[in-house]
Amino acid sequence: MSEVADGRPRRPGRAGREGFVRARFITGFLAAPVLLYLVYVISPYAQAFSIAMTDWRGVSAAPRFVGLANFGRLLGDGVFWRAVGHNALLLVLLPLLTLAIALFFAFLLNAGGQGGGVAGVWGSGFYRVVFFFPQVLAVAIVAVLFQQVFRPDGSGMLNGPLIALGLEPVGFLSDPGVAFWSILAVLVWQAVGFYVVLFSAGMASIPREMFEAARIDGAGRVQLFARVTLPLLWETVQVGWIYLGIAALDVFALVWVMTAEHGGPDHSTTVMAAEVYRNAFQYFKFGYASAMGVVLFFFTVAFAVLALRLSRRERIEF
Repeated sequence: MSEVADGRPRRPGRAGREGFVRARFITGFLAAPVLLYLVYVISPYAQAFSIAMTDWRGVSAAPRFVGLANFGRLLGDGVFWRAVGHNALLLVLLPLLTLAIALFFAFLLNAGGQGGGVAGVWGSGFYRVVFFFPQVLAVAIVAVLFQQVFRPDGSGMLNGPLIALGLEPVGFLSDPGVAFWSILAVLVWQAVGFYVVLFSAGMASIPREMFEAARIDGAGRVQLFARVTLPLLWETVQVGWIYLGIAALDVFALVWVMTAEHGGPDHSTTVMAAEVYRNAFQYFKFGYASAMGVVLFFFTVAFAVLALRLSRRERIEF
């Protein structure tokens, strides 16, 4: 027989009744959110899986069941696998470049000041606002903005000075060998500011005494970053890597608005999401597009699981 805090014996079964009441309260509280999640998140996934097994064209009332035929077609679709290759390249380069640049700037803002101590640079608050500014712009606005930046004539921000100097303009969006890297540069430009602010907040939470102790022991800026800052920010970096990886697999609007032929030229910038949209709403192959979406879904889930496993390390308390 258990006892409560004042020493009086508790009647048998009271704990069980309290647990039942608590469980009923939690269940009732979560019922509506779970129902909404099932209807608006799980249900569309289930419908996409079922549509991927048909030849539905978006208008027919009774689509024909074709089993795994759509997935078999994907194996021989060169354009789709080219899109997969572009997403895979973005999956590696976008997180790597964005996180590296964001960590560098965040460390400068928080520990790159002058003097013997550890302090941020002068005006770091203003720089955070400037870095974060691209986040307030809609993706379509960013795409239209950089269409003008990359213009191949004299009015382009980049090609204008080249033409004025008598040099050949660069086809940032018209050259198949350059267009993909132009898209990658815009993605990094748009994303890096958010992670500068995120990492700055994480660094601000690290006790300054840890930096001071490392400086007293003779650590330089590089050692401060590698031995103190990065290990204590590892969980934040891990989350950022997963978010950016998912963003790399979900790139659509920027490619669709910026590039010629919505993924061109010559499919040099196309991605999986663009091929899903093209097949569904231009070619009206909703069953085939759903099969692409299912493949994209499993790629995203597999990446998230692998990223969590590979980046797992012992948590450091401070």
